[in-house]
Amino acid sequence: MTQENCRYKTVNAAISPTGSLELLSQQEVERLSRVGHGEIHELFRRCALAVLNCDDTSDSAEEVFARYPDFDVEIVQRTRGVKLKLKNAPACAFVDGKIMSGVREHLFAVLRDIVFVASELYRQDESSVEEGFEAIRLVHRGPLSPAAINNLVFLLLRNAGLLKPRILPNLVVCWGGHSISREEYDYTKSVGYELGLRHLDICTGCGPGAMKGPMKGATIGHAKQRIQGGRYIGISEPGIIAAESPNPIVNHLVVLPDIEKRLEAFVRVAHGIIVFPGGVGTLEEILFLIGTLMDPANKDQQLPLIFTEAACSNGYFKRIDEFLVATLGEEVRRHYRIIEDDPVEVAHVMREGMQQVGKGRRVSRDAYYYNWLLHIPEEMKHPFEVNHDSMASLHLTRSLPPQELAINLRRAFSGIVAGNVKDHGVRLVREKGPFVLRGDASIMAAMDGLLRDFVAHGRMKLARERYNPCYTIEPEPAQSEPV
Repeated sequence: MTQENCRYKTVNAAISPTGSLELLSQQEVERLSRVGHGEIHELFRRCALAVLNCDDTSDSAEEVFARYPDFDVEIVQRTRGVKLKLKNAPACAFVDGKIMSGVREHLFAVLRDIVFVASELYRQDESSVEEGFEAIRLVHRGPLSPAAINNLVFLLLRNAGLLKPRILPNLVVCWGGHSISREEYDYTKSVGYELGLRHLDICTGCGPGAMKGPMKGATIGHAKQRIQGGRYIGISEPGIIAAESPNPIVNHLVVLPDIEKRLEAFVRVAHGIIVFPGGVGTLEEILFLIGTLMDPANKDQQLPLIFTEAACSNGYFKRIDEFLVATLGEEVRRHYRIIEDDPVEVAHVMREGMQQVGKGRRVSRDAYYYNWLLHIPEEMKHPFEVNHDSMASLHLTRSLPPQELAINLRRAFSGIVAGNVKDHGVRLVREKGPFVLRGDASIMAAMDGLLRDFVAHGRMKLARERYNPCYTIEPEPAQSEPV
């Protein structure tokens, strides 16, 4: 056996479910088995492989698929439920022939959210189910109202067991990059530790880097306070989880249908948000939240937002702040606070912010566990289909109100994320070349400067090879403003 083969050893196994899939009716079992085929089965297979490949640090879905081309997963119908039959699964997910408990939980969370949810929530449209999970949302994009999308996100989170009533605000959403330095990672752990000491739970995108660090720190903080049942929530979506395995600390995993619903889930369950340095994905998240908070309908919303970095980040958020002000105006600064290299201050400010959130929710009669009253602009809620035409047609101009420009900037960065790590986007760029972004010269200059900075500091992808941009920037001639 060659060294390469030794490195990627595989096993065959049959796995029983955990959680909500332990108790199923015969009708549910039959429906689950039926939709676990075709294109939706392929999507589930890819996401399952990413979960099982738990020791890998790659952010390339193609790389993972190439290592395990013979991997397959079958949903086996049983009298009292279902079982997953794994073929040529990564051996790293097993210890002495038994699958790790955390990996098993994540595997069935993926099954629940991709296959089961598709069958339950979309079974009225059987034709769309056969076309695959990504097609389902396309079919329903038009008819779904903003209120219906809000309700759908709620149902998905409730089905996953993430919503806990009668708990005072204590959930901190942490955003940041998967490709960060060791010093930056240690800083995220320090912040997580201080949050854990203050009885706060953590929610992230569930991947490595700045998504893992706060959870790791919080586990120690919770242990010192003898807190049992701490929540380490990971919120992902199929295109992301297929490229980034959930980190092992995540004890509540939910996979939303697309990036927009994932972002909506973050901001509706959050009682406060902390952002660490990252790349385009992090900036996409920032713009989603900033565009939402800048909407006049949210002027009374309480949602503390902190940007924080270690000393070694060399003014990362100063550059982010300059970009936001250059594109959206000075008003944007009232929605966030920058704290440099001070984990205790971050946790203290966040704890105080949580108390204000609690007061605000009591006055407005909104739920602690889900922010129903937050108004998310409709353009933020519908999936942005990344392709060369949609990217080239983005309206990136100062003629738009700031909150609308934020929406289009978010879509631009979402497209770059797709071109960097998502299988569909990577293939499009390979086949047709880089995406083209056009807009006002000053906006394009600000984008170009920030993206060049990301590339220079290795924030686009995990630093394994030289980064080839999946985009080009073309400034449009300046237009005279109306008198």
